[in-house]
Amino acid sequence: MSIAEKQELLIEELGLFQDWTERYEYVIGLGKKLAPMAESSRTPEHLIKGCQSQVWIDATSDGTKIHYTADSDSLITKGMIALFVRVLDGETPDDILTADMSFIDRTGLKEHLAPTRANALNLMANQMKKRALDFTRS
Repeated sequence: MSIAEKQELLIEELGLFQDWTERYEYVIGLGKKLAPMAESSRTPEHLIKGCQSQVWIDATSDGTKIHYTADSDSLITKGMIALFVRVLDGETPDDILTADMSFIDRTGLKEHLAPTRANALNLMANQMKKRALDFTRS
């Protein structure tokens, strides 16, 4: 499944919820299902700077595809990073770097976030792309 197809599926799933609080409960549930991040990965270099909450993102490559792990000290923020992990995990660096991340605007989630949290979504997407870029230089 392509990144665009994963994005559309996620938008459809979120569209099933009419109430924004139900959408956030669903997103929080996605965060709770994230694979645990090793404590050794919760380092300053994996911390996304500029987020209101602490958010860590790490990436590894199997030689072809990028695999992400992430965590946060906030349930809603952990859910938000889980959205990006779901869409980008297991993709090639080139596909990640060319992915249109504006899909997050179509989820309807930003409308009910404080501006600092909404900005964090952009920071998360940018950091994940930066990690993918790092693997194109290796």
